[in-house]
Amino acid sequence: MCSVANPANTLAADITGCRLCAADFAATATAHAPRPVVWFAPTARLLIAGQAPGLRVHASGRPFTDPSGDRLREWLGLTEAEFYDRTRVAIVPMAFCFPGYSAKGADLPPPARCGATWHARVMAALPNLRLRILVGGAAHRWHLGARNVTATTAGWRDIAATVPHSFPLPHPSWRNTGWLKRNPWFEADLLPVLRAEVRQLMDTP
Repeated sequence: MCSVANPANTLAADITGCRLCAADFAATATAHAPRPVVWFAPTARLLIAGQAPGLRVHASGRPFTDPSGDRLREWLGLTEAEFYDRTRVAIVPMAFCFPGYSAKGADLPPPARCGATWHARVMAALPNLRLRILVGGAAHRWHLGARNVTATTAGWRDIAATVPHSFPLPHPSWRNTGWLKRNPWFEADLLPVLRAEVRQLMDTP
C-alpha cells in the first residue's frame, strides 16, 4: 500500500530547507548561515507564536532554549516536557531563523519575507488549534493587526472575547523586566487566567 505524505510534515521539510535569507544573514555581523528552527505538528492544539530564534536557539536547533524560554514556560505553567511536546504544542515564530546582530550588536528584526512566505501556510496546516499565545510585537501585528505591545496586552480581555482563545504577551526577554515592573497587572491579572486556560487545554484528552 502506498503511503500518503502528511502535508504538515512536507511543509516542515520545506521550511527546514529554506535558504531565502542566506545572503542577508551572510551580510550581518554574525555572518551566519540559515538554520530554520521548525517545531509543529498537525495535531497541536496550543500555538505559541513568537518573534524569531536567538543565537542560543540557532545553536541548539530547539525553540526557546534560553532564559526567555524559562520565563515563558513559567508564565504558561508548563513543564519542559509539556512545552516541547510538539504533538500538542506548536511553536511558530514570525521568522524561523536567527536574523543576526547589527554592527552595534543589536538584535535584527524578523525578516518580513519569512512570515510572508510561510506563516499563513503553517496556520493552515494546524487545524486543531484551540488556544493561541501571541508573544511579542511581530506576532501581535500578524495575528491581530496591532502595533502597540503595551496597549494590546492590556486589552487582553477584549481580545479574548473578539478573537477567541488568544492571549497577547510581551516578549519574555530579560530586556522586558522593567516593563513587567511598570505593569504589575500582567502578572497579577493576566497570568492566572492564562495558566488556567493552558492547563485545562493540556489536561483535556
